[in-house]
Amino acid sequence: MVLLAAGLVACASVPEPEAGLSPLLLPSAWSATGVHQTGAATLLTQWWRRFDDPLLTRLVNQALAHNTSLAGAQAALRQARALRDLAAASLSPSVSGQASAQRTRASEQNSNSFQLGLDAGWELDLFGANQYGLDAGNASLRASAASLGAAQISVAAEVALDYISLRSLQQRLLIAANTLASQEQTLGMAQWRLQTGLYSELEAQQARSAAAQTRAQLPLLANSISQMQHALAVLTGVAPASLQAEWAPVAALPQVVDELALNIPAETLRQRPDVRVAEQNLLAAGSLVAQAQARRAPDFRLGGSLGLGSAALGALTHSASVLASLLAAVSVPLLDGGALRAQVRSQQATQDQARAAYQTTVLTALQEVEDALTSLRTDRERVLSLTVAAQAAGSAAELAGMRFESGVVDFALVLETQRSQYSTQDNLALARAATSTDHVRLVKALGGGWTP
Repeated sequence: MVLLAAGLVACASVPEPEAGLSPLLLPSAWSATGVHQTGAATLLTQWWRRFDDPLLTRLVNQALAHNTSLAGAQAALRQARALRDLAAASLSPSVSGQASAQRTRASEQNSNSFQLGLDAGWELDLFGANQYGLDAGNASLRASAASLGAAQISVAAEVALDYISLRSLQQRLLIAANTLASQEQTLGMAQWRLQTGLYSELEAQQARSAAAQTRAQLPLLANSISQMQHALAVLTGVAPASLQAEWAPVAALPQVVDELALNIPAETLRQRPDVRVAEQNLLAAGSLVAQAQARRAPDFRLGGSLGLGSAALGALTHSASVLASLLAAVSVPLLDGGALRAQVRSQQATQDQARAAYQTTVLTALQEVEDALTSLRTDRERVLSLTVAAQAAGSAAELAGMRFESGVVDFALVLETQRSQYSTQDNLALARAATSTDHVRLVKALGGGWTP
């Protein structure tokens, strides 16, 4: 038997699974200008603390602890761990115990039979089929852990994005309310001058139209605020209306003032959980290809039993009742209609799919980082320009009001400067929110928010 096993091992040829991943040409640096790239990158494990907003930090922590979608990812991780343990068990011998008692009656005579014993079996994994299965299980376990990290990143980013939108909507509602108050004051002045004969009906209707248009924005903004509050509550695992009192007061828009120090692209990709998932899926596919090829090799098994048998229960301890057996078996696939070869081809196709998915994930990761860097840079430039525009529009509206009271300019100019002031202030609030949003999307693209 030993010589037969040695001969079969020598004749069989089972290739090793793919040891490394298909190399991709990665850039040495990010193309965006003005980005700090260093080996000591900014720590992004709890990136939301960089906004210095206690409520945002509490909401993110609560969502990571109670979000319902994370519970599913955690269950998938437990399942992957159990499947890995199942694969590991196939490498160890199996031992089972049995006991039986039988009473037989024949020709008015009774006979008893008692047995007690142990059965053992072990599959000799000479060609590594079970080990490759365990390797695939370990890779799948690591992929599941990274999938949980990806879910944590998504939840944290979604909470931050919704919170930024909430604060931005509150700021815009305040701007609209202040603008409406100014326009209603102007409308009152126009109506008074209409009664005195200084104005015609045209000026009064223009002032009324401007105030009504601004007033129409208030319920829209209030509705969006309520919807954003509901979304944040659900993300944190509570009923939609549970936390409205906490964020009802208007607060400043959370913003990050310090610059991020970025790793080089290759280091960034190692941080992203989706890249790790694709990487481990590819490694698992390679192990399954090797396992399918190993299944074509002979299968060796050792087995045996040790037991006690007797016609009387008290005689089981007698040495004559000892029963023992030893079995060595080999199974060689000879004719299966090409089933094993087809299984190898199937696993190779799965491996090719995993390789393509890995390459796509890497390229998508690079694109997301580059897009986020570009958006952050351009939105910061917009904030600078809109800040100047908002200051100028405010000054223009103030000057127009004073000159109108002095009779230097007409009423149409007052309305136009008020509209311009409202528009620029609203756009500035949107641009500031966009820079905070860009920062969140950047750290998400960098893979921040989890611990590998």
